[in-house]
Amino acid sequence: MSKKLSLEYIIRQPNAPIKNPPLLILLHGYGSNEQDLFSFASELPDDLLIISARAPLTLGPDSYSWYTINFDMNNGKFSDTDEAIISRDKIAHFIDEITSTYDVNKDNVFLLGFSQGTILSYSVALNYPEKVKHVIALSGYINQDLLKPNYRINNFNQLDFFISHGSVDQVIPVEWAQNAAPFLNDLNLKNSYKEYMVGHGVAPQNFHDFKKWITERI
Repeated sequence: MSKKLSLEYIIRQPNAPIKNPPLLILLHGYGSNEQDLFSFASELPDDLLIISARAPLTLGPDSYSWYTINFDMNNGKFSDTDEAIISRDKIAHFIDEITSTYDVNKDNVFLLGFSQGTILSYSVALNYPEKVKHVIALSGYINQDLLKPNYRINNFNQLDFFISHGSVDQVIPVEWAQNAAPFLNDLNLKNSYKEYMVGHGVAPQNFHDFKKWITERI
């Protein structure tokens, strides 16, 4: 049974008896909900305590977002940056709540995001690197508008990133995702980038690859 915290969430306890398990937090995409990424929790390593969070903004039944995406005839599609920054900081606070509420290893925290959840995973890790160690960034990109002006003074030594994208993604252009590796390399951050022949989704091989990546870091 999940305890009441600032974000709604569901939880999978480790399937093995382990003290201070590593923590994996799942952040879904725009218009989805906490059940989406949680659907593959049972396939992930037994040692993990897995939390799948629900975004705070309601779009409709079982449909939520971390921030509004506006559609404008003149400017096209654009994100509400103020809302995204609020959600970035909500997630950072939520990580603190989880690590103080549950028996987890706060020095081995994974963030796994998809699309909008990835955009926020990047921003949480780069703004609050002391709270996160590993980021699995699926079908998203680094939005530099969500980085604090002085973020470069942060200590990024422990961070590493698994980045993947569909080569025919029709929602977020693959070129946006390809910008992540050079950006992270400039900060001397460990990262791995892979593309898969899919659209805006997670291919079976992609799942296999990031599962292996997670397993190697537990």
